[in-house]
Formats: sequence, structure tokens, C-alpha cells
Amino acid sequence: MPRTTGSLNSPNREFPLERTRNIGIAAHIDAGKTTLTERILFYTGMIHRIGEVHDGAATTDWMDQERERGITITSAAVTCAWKQIPEEGIYKSFAEQNQRVNIIDTPGHVDFTAEVERSLRVLDGVIVVFCGVAGVQPQSETVWRQADTYGVPRIIFVNKMDRVAADFDAALEDVRQKLGANAHPILIPIGSEENLRGQIDVINKKGIIYSDDDLLGSTYELVDLDSDQMAIADAAYDTLLEALVEADEEIGLKFLDEEEIAVTDIKAALRRATIANKIIPVAGGSAFKNKGVQCLLDAVIDYLPSPVEIPAQSGHKPGDESSMVQAPADDNGKFCALAFKLWSDKFVGKLVFIRVYSGTVSKGDSVYNPRTGKTSRVGRLIQIQSDEHKDIGTCYAGDIAAIVGIKTVGTGDTLADKKFDIMLEPPAFPEPVISMSVEPRTTLDQDKMALALKSLSEEDPTFTVHSDEETGQTIISGMGELHLEVLQERMKREFGVESASGKPQIAYRETIKAVADGEGKLIKQSGGTGQYGHVILKVGPNKQGDGLTIENKVTGGSIPKEFINACYAGIKESMLNGIIAGFPVVDVHVDLLDGSSHDVDSNEQAFKMAAIFAVKDAFKKANGILLEPIMGVEVTTPDEYQGDIIGDLNRRRGKIQQIDSKGSLSVVKVEAPLAEMFGYSTDMRSLSSGRADFSMNPSHFEEVPTKIVAEIVELRGSGG
Repeated sequence: MPRTTGSLNSPNREFPLERTRNIGIAAHIDAGKTTLTERILFYTGMIHRIGEVHDGAATTDWMDQERERGITITSAAVTCAWKQIPEEGIYKSFAEQNQRVNIIDTPGHVDFTAEVERSLRVLDGVIVVFCGVAGVQPQSETVWRQADTYGVPRIIFVNKMDRVAADFDAALEDVRQKLGANAHPILIPIGSEENLRGQIDVINKKGIIYSDDDLLGSTYELVDLDSDQMAIADAAYDTLLEALVEADEEIGLKFLDEEEIAVTDIKAALRRATIANKIIPVAGGSAFKNKGVQCLLDAVIDYLPSPVEIPAQSGHKPGDESSMVQAPADDNGKFCALAFKLWSDKFVGKLVFIRVYSGTVSKGDSVYNPRTGKTSRVGRLIQIQSDEHKDIGTCYAGDIAAIVGIKTVGTGDTLADKKFDIMLEPPAFPEPVISMSVEPRTTLDQDKMALALKSLSEEDPTFTVHSDEETGQTIISGMGELHLEVLQERMKREFGVESASGKPQIAYRETIKAVADGEGKLIKQSGGTGQYGHVILKVGPNKQGDGLTIENKVTGGSIPKEFINACYAGIKESMLNGIIAGFPVVDVHVDLLDGSSHDVDSNEQAFKMAAIFAVKDAFKKANGILLEPIMGVEVTTPDEYQGDIIGDLNRRRGKIQQIDSKGSLSVVKVEAPLAEMFGYSTDMRSLSSGRADFSMNPSHFEEVPTKIVAEIVELRGSGG
């Protein structure tokens, strides 16, 4: 149940907390997220001309690269206001507006999944967009899992119902089967393809018909349903009511007591069930053809939560993860916010995007970062409208804004009042899967490139930079070829640094398959104080994904307590470079068993080195293996090219998982090594005369076949 909100709002805020929505729009690439966002901005009066993605004119695709490539690369924040349309007569948009909707339009390409991750971490609700033809696609599955992780309430919009072969019922069934979602339609399309005319309002049992004379979709009419449409509405209503009776106690009691259930009761129950993630409302329409967007906005207001209707944000006390602290949405509480994104703006400098959970922050205030222990002054606060900046004096609880210029803040940091001992949980990001060397075109650009890479890696947690100790090369790592290509282009455009890159390298990992003992000694005597450390340990395999775990089993003080942490440090450092090809080692358990010390010569450095030697000794006997990233690949191809596509995937060491049919199309799901998928886009289009499409997501790591290991080791040794 929502909390009482009267005392939670500052008298100075324009929109109270209960009339604020923080939502994201997320989906697979090309499902229509940015087109939908553009329509929302148009119908709420924030823009006065609709820009199209294919024309490079969409408001939230503001980067030059986004407009050139026709894809979303970075999540864009916009703020608009909306008043729900009346439920009778002629519907007109641009009415008096009284609900604030903060929107983040997220990328759909897997290479930019970090943008989705950090957005979902700070949002209260999300519209998940599915294509009415393709249904559930790989990246939409990833988005769904990310939303599950953070418990974000959802509304589904089945888009592109104007496309040939669009099928609302099939898309809905796809969502239920593949995602396990308890999804129920509330706005069912009337017609499809070129005959798409409007929607059936299931709860009100009315039709919404858009005027053919109004190509912008701003005028539409409420009509009675014909007998066929009423049968569809009745069936959907009965199924929805049955689901609500199971999910919501309040309406369940009304149903059992045979009390009258009004439209307001249905809406209130559906709101509670949606916020509790028990039911997912579904709407169908076409953003591009301007049909169904206003009613979707109404559903956002009706069913997605305000900041006071979600559980209070929880964090722990700095240095004590067992002590939990809450930050409820309240303007009068102590200030607490999460810095979820950093961005270098060429006009104003470093922007720190924040979601305020409690209290307020104003220009001139000081904010405390418990991770660094440092306090920074807020010089300027801005509200983001895509690439436009509007200065504001105060940011209130539940708001999303940006602070200009504060330093020593990283993605995922908590910013709070110094008297508020709280650290919020940061978003989690996947490990990079691909690397390449990069160097400036001229030696004069060396320092500029270093600064550019530092700035870009601060912004993007999935982009890392390091120097290869053997070759001296600068190595950049990211989520895919497109990811690294975009970042190199940003270096050129935003930092004035042209760079040359080497061949992409795979982020291999090493691990072990057997248990083995290891012993390491460091004994140095060179006159005066020497060095002595002696460590005995045992290594063994961990389950995939468990990472490194260490257990101290030393008894009798054979390794003095003051040197145990040094042993841990040595064990952790030894995982950075394996013995097969020097790749990081993962999923290993280490038992620290025994050792010996010297009263004079033993110190922390000696035991750290002894632990490193012991781990390396154990690895030699522990049946080490090389792991490679495996990608989940989904190819959609006309049936006549299926054989050629499968044959090519088999040559790439792909393992066919499933083949489905969708009309005259085949959907081939396969797991294939990333190393074999470079250049696949070109080959696939050649094999299918340009008619096939594919998507690729990181899946897991798998052992590299023995015959290929030698090639990788040789290539690694040559610096390739």
C-alpha cells in the first residue's frame, strides 16, 4: 500500500512524489524504443515536431554516432508532463498536464548492456517493448532478467502492429512461454498490418479508434465495441479478473463475497499487482503509426509506481555490511542519492547523473561520498533533456538530475549527507569479453589519448584500459566490436585523438580441473636483514561463477596472524596471470594450510611472494584449462537459406540449440565461441542475400578444445 504522502513533499516542488513516475523504455535492438519515446515527448508537448530514427532526427538519439548509425548508444534522460485523457467523448492530447514522467530511453544493442543495467537500478518502472512480428528476442530476454534482478515493475508494449505478419496473440504467448510472465492484455489492437485502426480497452470495454484524417494520431474517439470485439474484450476481462483474484487479496475478498466489482476496483487491484510484480499489463499498438501511445501513457500513470509506492531504498553502514539502513522517499529526510552514470559533456564538463532517494540537494550544498570519505560542493544542478541542460536550484526526493563538476565520484557511488551513514548497493556490470591494442596516430597525441581513455573508462564500467607489461601496448577491453569501435570514434570526435587499433583479442580465462598441493618459499640472505616466507596451500576447482574463494586452515601459528593478509594478497595477485597463457584465472578455491616463519627475516612482502610461488606450484599439477567466451546467437532467416546458415554456424564451432518456425522464417538458436564470430554479419548477409538478421549475447565460458589451445598460446606469446 502507498504511504501517506502529505508530509513527504516539500512545498516548493512542482510535482508531488505521488504524481511522479521514473520509468525506462527497454527492449531488443530495433523494437521501437526510441520511436516510442519520441511519440511520448510529442504527445506530452515537450517537442512540437516528431523526429524519426531513420532520419537521424530522434530527440533522445542526440549523439552524432547515434544519428549516423540509427541506433541508441547511450541512455538518454528526458522529463515530460502528462494529464490522463478523459474516458468519454473525443480524446485530445496536449490537455492540461499534471503528472511528471521522467524517462530514460535505453540502448537495445548487447554491446551497450551496461547502460540498461545502471538505468534499471534507479528506475521505479519500465515499459518493455516487443516487436509484434518477432516477439521475444534475445536482448529483450536480457532486459527482462535485468528487471527481475532489481524487482522493477513492468508494462509491456507490443509494438509494430502495423507491420506485415504482426500477431498480437503470438507475441503475448511468446512472452508467457519464454519469460514466464503473468502477462494480461489491457489494450488489444483492433486490426493489424495496414488495417490497424485502434485498440480494445479491456477494462472499460470500449473501442479507441484513431482518426484517419489526423496523421499525427492526436485525435481519437471512444466507441462501442461490435459483437466480435466485445467477445474478445469479455474473454480478456474474465482472464484478467481471475488473475487479479489470485494475486490481490482485496479484490479476491470482494469476489468471494460476490460484491460488485467496479472499474475503479479493477484498476486499483491491477495497480497493486503490477507494483508487486505479480501481473504484467500488456498494450498493443504502433508507435511509428501513432496508434496507442497516449493510452500507454495513461497505463503508466495508472499502474506503474510513484517513488512512495516502492520499498524504501536500503543500504548498509560504511564498513559494516550487516547493518542495514533505509532511505525512504521523503523530501524532509536526510539527503541520499545514487550516482548511476558519469558523462563528459563538451560544454559543461563532467556530469554526474544522480537519482535522489531521500531528502533534497541544492546548488551550493556539500555532499559526502562514503566510499572515498571526501566531501564535494555542488556547484551546479541541471535537469537533463536529452542533450539540453536546464539549470535547477534544487533536486527533490524521487527526482533524476545531474551535478556538474564534482570530482572523485565513480559509477555506483552513494552521495549523502555526512550525518547519514549509508552506502547504497551499486549496479552490477558484466566483465568485458573482447580486447584490442590501441595507439595514437602521432606521438604528440600520447598524453591526450591517455586522458581520453581515462575519461571514457570512468563513464563506462564495462570499458577497461591497461598496459601489457610485455609489449608496452595499451589494451582496451569492452563488450564487443561495436562497443570498442564507438569508443574509438568518440576519442576522435570528443577528444581530438585519432587512434589505430590492433586485431580484436578474446578475453580468455584460465581455471583448473583438479585438486593439487603447492608450496612456496622465499629465502634471501644478502647481509643484514633477509627475506623469509614459507607457505603451503591446496587449490581446487570452484563452480563456474563462484570466482576465487580462500579459507584459512593454518593452525598453531605456523604462519603468524600478521602475515595471513599478505598471503591472501599473494593468492589474489597470482590469479591475474595463469600459467597456460597468462590470462586471468577464475573459479578457484584455495585452502591456506601451513608454512613457517623466521623471527627476524619474515615480513609481509616475503609471505606475499611465497604465496604467489605456492599457487603457481599448485597450478602446475592441477590440470589447468583455458576457457573462452561462448555467445548465444539467434539468427532469423527465410526458410530457403536455413541450410546454408546452419552449415556456416557449424563451421564456426557452433552448437545448434533450437530451430523454430515463424511463418516463412526460421529462427536458429546456437551457442558459438566469440573467437569464431568475427565478421559473421557480412558472411550471414552474403549467404542469405541480405535477408537474414542476427543478434548475439554473452552466454558463458567453456573449455577451449585442446587442438586450439596451442594456437592461442603461440599467438599470445607473439603479442598477437
